[in-house]
Amino acid sequence: MNSRKIITWILGVSFLMISGGNTNLQITDINTTGTTDDYSDNYYTDSIPRYPDIFYEYRIAELNKLTPVELDYNEVVKKYIENYTIKRRKEFAKIIGLADLYFPIFDNMLDKYDLPLELKYLTIVESSLNTNARSKSGAVGLWQFLLNTCKLFDLEVNSYIDERRDPYKSTDAACRYLKYLYSTYNEWQLALSSYNSGPGDIRKAIERSNGKTNYWEIRPYLSEQAQNYVPAFIAALYLMNHYKEHNIKPVPPRFSFNNIDTLYINYPVSFNQISDITGITTDELKFLNPVYRREFIPDLERPALLTLPKDKIELYIKNESRIIGKEENIDDYNSLVSNAGSTENKTRIIHVVQKGEFFHKIALKYSCTLENIKAWNNLTDNFLYPGQELIIWVEYK
Repeated sequence: MNSRKIITWILGVSFLMISGGNTNLQITDINTTGTTDDYSDNYYTDSIPRYPDIFYEYRIAELNKLTPVELDYNEVVKKYIENYTIKRRKEFAKIIGLADLYFPIFDNMLDKYDLPLELKYLTIVESSLNTNARSKSGAVGLWQFLLNTCKLFDLEVNSYIDERRDPYKSTDAACRYLKYLYSTYNEWQLALSSYNSGPGDIRKAIERSNGKTNYWEIRPYLSEQAQNYVPAFIAALYLMNHYKEHNIKPVPPRFSFNNIDTLYINYPVSFNQISDITGITTDELKFLNPVYRREFIPDLERPALLTLPKDKIELYIKNESRIIGKEENIDDYNSLVSNAGSTENKTRIIHVVQKGEFFHKIALKYSCTLENIKAWNNLTDNFLYPGQELIIWVEYK
């Protein structure tokens, strides 16, 4: 243990003794005007505790003893801790809940490849534990793989399947990649940063810094996104271990790892067919099976994995022959027109018609149809005028 860690440990112990061991001690920051720091519109000092730097430093130093990934505390890490605990606390409450579903999968795979279990927290930075997350660059899934890198890791992507969204296969690919990156640098902070920006970016930063290999020393030579990656990871790791001290209550997801199960099928089937027999909604099936892009499991050369609530597995198996034999009804143009105006799973907005706008242009903008717009607004002709208010129902996200 270096001198800095020893000082941190001593001061941390002293602070705990002063506070009587109360790790929920709440501290309010007051500025010169006598008001609380304006970190968000909903800042309440009685529900969002703030701690002095020494407290964060001590806690992170304690976590650092348990992982081969070097954990540092500084102003950049502090910024991300406050971002998660104040500005994004509602989102982080959902992330903590989703961890019950995905972290057991990650732990098993990381253990298989003999990697630090703390690497699972990368997914918080990458995707906020959203299997359908898509970055501006087109990276997809929990571990954010680009399409052109899928072949390197045997991830299949076609019109029906996107294995970047598969929690099992994408995690296996991420583990193989992380193991490769660590073998390249023999240092976890550089490996993590390389996962985000690519090995080439790290090599260039090392060259520009005259051969330095300390992450914080080469950080100024990295892209802005790569500069923030390791601090965000440390902050996420810290908070997943200390969210209770920040009064963040997890929001449980619809399913946890312990109440789902999987089975293999070797025939094509739609989510509607499965839903009709089991009573599971198609939205729940999409959540549990994000790998299937069109609510349909195609006829594959290999058995396809289907994830269901554990209490529905037996029901599905008993009715498998009915599910296979049940013909899928596919809507044609006439049925789509007759059913126009549906508002299910949609949010109502108002669109004000601008000069030069017409029905098809507005329909393209909101991913709906001309018939839907007419049905929502009880319109019978194709005439629109500037300033006209239209009711539009958009997909709820």
